[in-house]
Amino acid sequence: GDALPIQRFPPSSKEPVPVSNPAACQPRRLPARPLLRPAKVCRAGDAYTREKFKPQPTRDLEKEKRRLQNILATGKEEVEDEVAQVFVWKKEEEIAEPDRFEELMNEIQERREFLAQMEALGQGKKYQGIILTEISQKLHEMETIDKKRSEEMRNIMTKAFPIGNKSNLQD
Repeated sequence: GDALPIQRFPPSSKEPVPVSNPAACQPRRLPARPLLRPAKVCRAGDAYTREKFKPQPTRDLEKEKRRLQNILATGKEEVEDEVAQVFVWKKEEEIAEPDRFEELMNEIQERREFLAQMEALGQGKKYQGIILTEISQKLHEMETIDKKRSEEMRNIMTKAFPIGNKSNLQD
């Protein structure tokens, strides 16, 4: 009925196994004084330098010029008209699209490059029919655009320089 022994000694060992150190189980202590940098070290770095101020215009100078011109020309401010004019002007810039003929040329070039890459990888036969069909479609579209343009040019030229009217030929 006695209590079990606190330490047990292995039979082959002559020295007792030490019990874990109670100091190792205690939490670490923080240093007595905080690890702060001196003020000289802080000032030596770039932490306290300010960026140089670079002023930027706060108003649109072109808009201001137009407003003042309008005041001098008409004697009154017309803010609403300017807004409408600027809006229409921006719309016209956005509407300007790249030429479809040039787009088609770029697309054909991209498809040729793709086909060359696939041939280099040994997959050319797999894509050749598809790519050549797409190129053929692009060429057909380019031909129709070219016909329309040449017809428009012919109409413009005949209006600008009428050649051979019957009344002129009979005189």
